Amino acid sequence: MPTVVHFEIAADDIERAKKFYNSLFGWKMEKMPGPMEYWMFSTNDERTVGGGVMKRQQPNQTITNYIDVSSVDESAKKVEELGGRVKVPKTEVPGHGWFVLCADTENNMFGLWESKAK
Repeated sequence: MPTVVHFEIAADDIERAKKFYNSLFGWKMEKMPGPMEYWMFSTNDERTVGGGVMKRQQPNQTITNYIDVSSVDESAKKVEELGGRVKVPKTEVPGHGWFVLCADTENNMFGLWESKAK
């Protein structure tokens, strides 16, 4: 069954956000390689649910939940059939998988995530 596997926190000041979440929950953050500043963290020792902190891309950007699906292409099509919208088309995260950002019928943003086959 599709489930939330990742969430992303938009921050105006990444260092301030890292300090806040580390102090509040003890989340340790690790900078990911790549052209965009992105800090990954885990919410528990098993690393079953994790998240990231990134620079805010839009003024109203809030926390985005990513739901694991077997196919972002099929799920994005279904989003539109059900009255939602695809806001960011299929995008590859090299070595990891693909995501699509969507808005539901109430204009809430969420992500679809498809892991690369191992």
